Amino acid sequence: MHDPSIAALLLAASAAVLLLLGSAHLLLTFAGDRFHPRDPALTARLQEESPRISRQTTMWRAGLGFHASHSLGAMLFGLIYLYLALEPERFVMRSTPLLWLGFAYLLAMVLLARRYWFNVPFRGVALAAALYAAALLLR
Repeated sequence: MHDPSIAALLLAASAAVLLLLGSAHLLLTFAGDRFHPRDPALTARLQEESPRISRQTTMWRAGLGFHASHSLGAMLFGLIYLYLALEPERFVMRSTPLLWLGFAYLLAMVLLARRYWFNVPFRGVALAAALYAAALLLR
């Protein structure tokens, strides 16, 4: 049997990666122009145009909201699983449903990152998934 504290530390490291990625994403969403289109005319159009679902927002504001909520989701996952991995009773290491739920989330993030994002978030979530998988194997 492997030392469960090693598995818990791997799980904590995985969660910390997601917390870091989500925090960086939130910062980049509201500070600077890293997520802005390269074409200023497109930015102007996005700030004017509303989606078909509602005229109460613009594509620009909706995009900011999607980026922020996406960031908060990654941060929440990171905070919860970091706490669960480090809490003294290590409950999460004995909870098969919680462990597999976390792993399923990370696999979904890897697939999304590979299909829709760029290299940095893909590598980050792939690292988090690999750390998490190692924790599952060692538990």
